[in-house]
This record gives sequence, structure tokens and C-alpha cells, in this order.
Amino acid sequence: MRLILTEFVSLDGVSQGPGSPEEDTSDGFTRGGWLVPHIDEVFVRRTVEWLGEADGLLLGRHTYAAFARDWPQITDPADPFTALMNSLPKYVASQTLTEGTWHPTTVLSGDVASQVAELKRRPGRELQIHGSARLAQSLLAAGVIDELRLVVAPVVVGSGRRLFPDGGAPAGLRLVSSESTPGGLVIQVYAWAGEPAVATYAGVSDIV
Repeated sequence: MRLILTEFVSLDGVSQGPGSPEEDTSDGFTRGGWLVPHIDEVFVRRTVEWLGEADGLLLGRHTYAAFARDWPQITDPADPFTALMNSLPKYVASQTLTEGTWHPTTVLSGDVASQVAELKRRPGRELQIHGSARLAQSLLAAGVIDELRLVVAPVVVGSGRRLFPDGGAPAGLRLVSSESTPGGLVIQVYAWAGEPAVATYAGVSDIV
């Protein structure tokens, strides 16, 4: 399986609480819900397509707790995400949980990166990380994430937990695709490309 990160971020890189003001108030965060005003049909169609490629979900403990609380309560038969979110195998990275309540769930503890690498060796399409910024940062540093799908909202949140914090591991990426939506979202897909390349600018003639 390939390991795919799907993340919603603001222009200033915040990934905390995109779905509602109450979604994630940790560390006193009060500016949640910043993605919702920009959601449109193109966004929904693309994210439904992505989820349809998943053979499992990989989540950090905090995201898992929020999802396990909220997704089983969604009963709208027209919701395009609910059936898959609730039925797909879930893997939660945690050093404190011993079992999950959102079935089917497997808890990964100890050396999570090596366990994820083992999961990737299994047959299948995609193991998808949704949210779970801290977990994503550690797995990006370990070099096991194959693709990043970023949905960038046209808003500067100003505070909150960022997907790529200061002091994070460097990473080289290759742009696979980019599209904008009527609501102003920019959907960017990147492939992992190892260590970032560097060079010294010596003039336009060396480029064109």
C-alpha cells in the first residue's frame, strides 16, 4: 500500500480545527472552522474520490478520538463519506491507548514508523492519514509518506498548530497536480522526493 497524507491547511500553514470552532480547542485554540466557508462541490467530489482509494485509515490519537466521537453519529444516507469512514480498518498511533472504540481499530504503539512501514508492505491501494498533524510530521521525517494531498484555504488563521512547524524535518516534494475550486480552495498533490534540492542562483541564463 502507498501511504497518503490528506491535510487541510490555511495560507499560514495552520491545520488545527478546520471543520468547526469546537473541533479542536487544544492549547486554547479558538479559531476553528476556517475551511467550511470555502467548501464546494469540486472539493467534495475530489475528496470523495480520494477516500474511495483507501484500504485503511491511519490516525493520531487526538484525531482518532474526535473522529470516533463524531463519525458514528452521522446517519445521513446522502453523506458521501460516512459509510467508508465508519467501515474502513482504522490504525491509531498511540502510546496510551490499548484498544479502540471505533471498530475495526488496531492500536500501533512503540516504534510506529516501523509498524507503518510493515503495513505498507501489505497488498492494497492506499493507507490514508487524515488530519493527525503530529503523526504526519513524524512519518514525513521517517520518509515513509509517499504522497501529500493538501487542500489550502484562502485564509490566514493567525494562530494554531501548523502542519510544518519550525524545526521540522526538511523534505523534498514534487508537484503532481494542482487545481483551484470555485470556493477558493487550492488542491495540491505532491509526491515525496527525498531530501530537498538546493542550488545557488547565478542568473536567468542558467535557467532558461
